[in-house]
Amino acid sequence: MLLDTDQLLGETQGSFFCGKKFSAADVAWAPFLERYAAQLPCLHDGLDPRDERKYPNLVSWYKAMDEIPSYICRVKGNNSSWRKVLKMAGFGNSGTPPAISSRMDYADSFDIASAIVYDSEEIWSKYSKIRPFVASSASAEAASILVANRKAIELDLSKNANLKLKNLEPDKLDETLRLLAHVLITGDDTIIMSNEYVKELATFLDTRMCVPRDMGSLSAAAIKQLSA
Repeated sequence: MLLDTDQLLGETQGSFFCGKKFSAADVAWAPFLERYAAQLPCLHDGLDPRDERKYPNLVSWYKAMDEIPSYICRVKGNNSSWRKVLKMAGFGNSGTPPAISSRMDYADSFDIASAIVYDSEEIWSKYSKIRPFVASSASAEAASILVANRKAIELDLSKNANLKLKNLEPDKLDETLRLLAHVLITGDDTIIMSNEYVKELATFLDTRMCVPRDMGSLSAAAIKQLSA
């Protein structure tokens, strides 16, 4: 199927499914190809849709899609979210075999180490130019979403966080949420060194969030980077 897709893209005289311009065909293909890129390397050795030697036209499509601001900033899922589906029984599978789970853990650790892989400032600038309702940067948008969903986050923490976060006093939790938002807005990550809970909270949010349901991929990447 990947070879057929690569061949099809090679016949379009452009990086997209209908040639040089993005179209509805790319919208239809995107969820499937996103999922394949995240999941297939964990399921099968040597099966990587982003292998430029095997699938040069498909790789060109991935790169072209990542240059579309509205897609990369709000529509695109991320590898971690797609891989989480593999771990959930009832989503076309009955659970995750240990070998595959270890591959996903390795891939997740790689994602954390390379969370920001785009020129997010330039892409976000293009995205936000005609969208006055979004923040000035992807990381600031993440902070805005955290503030807007504070009550839901606190409830989720009370049910699913580790004991270190669950046992936080309300005032301390409030401080930690505020500090995380501050780090995302200002980029001042020295705060992480002075408050042991900020990184814990970033790690929890990275584990729990679904992209793009909860926030766009670039905003999620800003949180993932803090969990490194």
